Amino acid sequence: MNKTIIDIKKDNDYKWYLIDAESKTLGRLASEVSRILTGKNDPGYHPSQKIRNAVVIINAEKIQISGKKRYDKFYRRYSGYQGGMTIETFDELQKRIPSRILEKAVKGMLPNGPLGRTLFTKLKVYKGNKHPHSAQKPEFVNI
Repeated sequence: MNKTIIDIKKDNDYKWYLIDAESKTLGRLASEVSRILTGKNDPGYHPSQKIRNAVVIINAEKIQISGKKRYDKFYRRYSGYQGGMTIETFDELQKRIPSRILEKAVKGMLPNGPLGRTLFTKLKVYKGNKHPHSAQKPEFVNI
């Protein structure tokens, strides 16, 4: 009979990854981050196991996109009131809140439902080089 060996970790035993987004393409970076968050980069991946990965992304304002998407891609948000739809281009949102672009891209690639919402809480995106997670000793990932 075959037996499955499951590696049991402590509740707070997270593996932290650090990614520098400078001159990286948005979609390619977002897909790699979603793979890390779901645990598919680990050789011992199994869908029924709890995932213990967290990702820190720095330099979010220096992300790149191809083509004319800088002016043609739109981000919508709705306040809930009549006439409360606000539409921004990629360029406008990158000047205002650069971390929101990466967050929305990664969230769209995570599973829908409670698992995806839990995984999304382990994504930390920062503008600039500094982040407050140095105590977790994140492992630098070159994508």
